[in-house]
Amino acid sequence: MPAKGLGWLGRSAAALATLALLWLVFSTYAAGQPMVAMGLLVLGGSAIAVYASARSLAWKYLYPGVAGMLLFVAFPLLYTVQIGFTNYSSDHLLGEDRARTYLLNQHSFDESLLLGYTVHAVDDGLRLRLTAADGARWLTPVITPGAAPEAPLALQSADGVDLPAALAMRDVIARRGLLRGLQFVLPDGTRLQYAGLREFGVREALWTAGDDGAVVDLTGTVYAPNRETGYFENARGEHVQPGFKVGVGFANYQRMLLDADFRGPFVSIFVWTVTFAGLTVLFSTAIGMSLAVALEWPALRGRGVYRTLLFLPYAVPGFISILVFKGLFNQNFGEINAILDALFGIRPAWFADPLLAKTMLLIVNTWLGYPYVMILCSGLLKSIPADLYEASALAGASPWVNFSRITAPLIIKPLTPLLISAFAFNFNNFVLIALLTDGRPDFLNTKLPAGTTDILVSYTYRIAFTDAGQNFGLAAAISTLIFIMVAVMAGVQLRLTRGQQAKGA
Repeated sequence: MPAKGLGWLGRSAAALATLALLWLVFSTYAAGQPMVAMGLLVLGGSAIAVYASARSLAWKYLYPGVAGMLLFVAFPLLYTVQIGFTNYSSDHLLGEDRARTYLLNQHSFDESLLLGYTVHAVDDGLRLRLTAADGARWLTPVITPGAAPEAPLALQSADGVDLPAALAMRDVIARRGLLRGLQFVLPDGTRLQYAGLREFGVREALWTAGDDGAVVDLTGTVYAPNRETGYFENARGEHVQPGFKVGVGFANYQRMLLDADFRGPFVSIFVWTVTFAGLTVLFSTAIGMSLAVALEWPALRGRGVYRTLLFLPYAVPGFISILVFKGLFNQNFGEINAILDALFGIRPAWFADPLLAKTMLLIVNTWLGYPYVMILCSGLLKSIPADLYEASALAGASPWVNFSRITAPLIIKPLTPLLISAFAFNFNNFVLIALLTDGRPDFLNTKLPAGTTDILVSYTYRIAFTDAGQNFGLAAAISTLIFIMVAVMAGVQLRLTRGQQAKGA
């Protein structure tokens, strides 16, 4: 009996969940989001199928992780790739139908037909008195507070009708929601609509619907949708805002490769990105490994203190260290220039000169990265058998021979996958660039703002969100390229790791 009761409760819960899911999917579809509705249907339906089935015990544990990966990793990735094949930008945010509806909803008021009004409270509700430019006055019927009337209200002459004092402006503002829904008709058939807190008037549509999805302005000029450029254009090629989103195929990728004005800065930024990540790993590895070897010297006193002090740059939050260095490198007030001025009489323009700015980035990033490599190498050095160094000492080998023939070969192989991971991290080190230089100084005479110290990820951010017109399609194409390169590096890292594991086995 308890099992049957539990089964009945489970089926009831599954039925209720199914009904709730169908309602949510239908509401989402009715709101004009068919793709989101489809996603909810697939995700919710699969969840109900998994948890309502008695044969899917393993999937009851695996489903949250798989669903989370699909929702928060796979979907954003596919969506970004899809945007890369469109002209999606600040000028092309809407779909074609929504852009057309936006234009058709634009209107203005004929200034010669505006009537001022006052609002008066009467026993049964409110009445408005409208005054035309020629002095004619009109009075509305009694309007009951609540919902605005659906049909336009006929106006009558206000001559000889006494009304209480007009409401103060703050009381009119409080009734603005009611006033917006009112429409009136003059005896000659002219329809008046709400034009503000002081006037009603005749509203004129700025655009009317044309054939085949076109729109027509007040002069009769036809603007047809151009589904290649994403604009409503007239016969002379002039367009109006807003534009609409259309597919452009590989145009964004072709722009990266074929547009000379764009390709120049893009190639420079790409080369600098690889150089920045590579030199950071090289310098951090050289310093970190050297310090790790030095700290393993048995005759060195206070090794624990040195190790703690050298690890501090990694313990301090990175953004704090970056902002501290930004102040230290200040050309006029920074301590670094103060020391250089006192010793050599120079004050380098760290943030204005491209070469100096890149040098500064490498210095700061090496400072932030060497403790990580030092800790890794310290752990790897512990795994080297001491017998090798004893045999080397008996042979009379120098410290450099010990390092080059024993230490380096034995730690570089297990360290390689971690160095590739560090390279991939610095390849996308947005925080350092954004906080220290913001990509500047900029290239001159470029179509899109681009900085000499920008790396691909910061360049993409500028294109998508700052001073480049919010070109989301182009930014998505660059992001896809970054993903492919990082994925290749991750694949290499996994292959090297498996190779190390196989050799270890």
